[in-house]
Amino acid sequence: MADNYIPSPRQWVADQVALYESSGGTEGLTLRDTGLPVIIVTNRGRKSGAIRKTPLMRVVDGAAYVLIASQGGLPDHPQWYHNLMADPLVEIRDKTEVFAMRVREVTDPTERERLWRLAAAAYPPYDDYQAKTSRQIPVLIAEPV
Repeated sequence: MADNYIPSPRQWVADQVALYESSGGTEGLTLRDTGLPVIIVTNRGRKSGAIRKTPLMRVVDGAAYVLIASQGGLPDHPQWYHNLMADPLVEIRDKTEVFAMRVREVTDPTERERLWRLAAAAYPPYDDYQAKTSRQIPVLIAEPV
């Protein structure tokens, strides 16, 4: 992706992305104090056209990655979700490897439930987040291009 990267306004996100990438994928690999692994999703902003980078929980399904647009159970979908719906081509950095991927929202109920269970096993707070919001938290899958 192009070089017009705009760091997140959330300082911890910007710091984590900077550490993850400046180390070549050898540092900053876990979500804050949880010790749980994250990936970096690089996408294009739907309004600005700028490059955006977001650390998300590392949930793997074969060669694909499951992305949960939980935003901690807040009432609205996160901005990165809207960006991915507008332009589904992303790069995913998983430690030292970078993959070109295409994202789609999972709408089939059976597939969605299977992937949700996989994600909740990796990060149990997802179930709590769903319980505290009236919106259905989107489940996306990033598959190799």
